[in-house]
Amino acid sequence: MKLADAQIIQLPKIEDERGNLSFLQQGNQIPFAIKRVYWIYDVPGGEYRGAHAYKHNKEFIVALSGSFDVVLDDGVDKKVFSLNRSYYGLYVPSGLWRYMDNFSTNSLAFIASSTVFDTADYIRDYDAFLTYKKGT
Repeated sequence: MKLADAQIIQLPKIEDERGNLSFLQQGNQIPFAIKRVYWIYDVPGGEYRGAHAYKHNKEFIVALSGSFDVVLDDGVDKKVFSLNRSYYGLYVPSGLWRYMDNFSTNSLAFIASSTVFDTADYIRDYDAFLTYKKGT
């Protein structure tokens, strides 16, 4: 996949004086069936998360609280997506190197994944990632 395949997707936002509501549904807002969800929180200042690529897994990342940046890299180009609203998220296709940084205090990252956890799907070394990209 290429960096251009990643995209911000706006989620439905139902506004109400009692508070707003947003949601996501597989097949509607995100282009894959959800097999796993996880969340990242309490990230100490100056730390980052991720720094890997997936061979098959796709993700949809939402900042449920606070803000953070998602840096995507296709082996040629890099792009930073700043997430800071709970009514949109970032679709990350497989085959892209990604890491998350610049976490604000009390930020909460919600991630929906297209696969169950499988350590064999990860590429954790950047040079190995570049070699993988050349072969795809």
